[in-house]
Amino acid sequence: MINVTKMKIAKPAHYVYEAFVDPERIGNFWFSSSSERWEPGKTITLRYEEYNAEGTINIVAVEVDKKIEFTWGSAEDPHTVTITLHELDSSNTIVEVNEDGFHEGDENFIHDLIGNKEGWVYMLTCLKGYLENGINNLRAGLWK
Repeated sequence: MINVTKMKIAKPAHYVYEAFVDPERIGNFWFSSSSERWEPGKTITLRYEEYNAEGTINIVAVEVDKKIEFTWGSAEDPHTVTITLHELDSSNTIVEVNEDGFHEGDENFIHDLIGNKEGWVYMLTCLKGYLENGINNLRAGLWK
């Protein structure tokens, strides 16, 4: 497993967890929409209206306020993402994102890792802005 990034969010784990799994909240920091609440066994459709893009994730497991695990990517080469919430105290949570599925033998391995890390850091930065300060217009600002 590749540890992609960690960030401290000044909110209890429950607030962070709900921001991911609640389709009404995810549009404030990550995707513009989510088809339904994230629960084990569900296939969720995620949209980026700004890029006219859509994808699906398969929810593998959740531990309320602690962990979300899903797969995404092609059926031939799926990646597993694990978002772990480590509540430090009643007002601070470390959010850790790990993504597994990269292959060291691929010619684009380093490029893919760097781009992937960039995306996760940006998503967590948008999450921090949203949960700590109510800023909900950052998510569509990253351009490559």
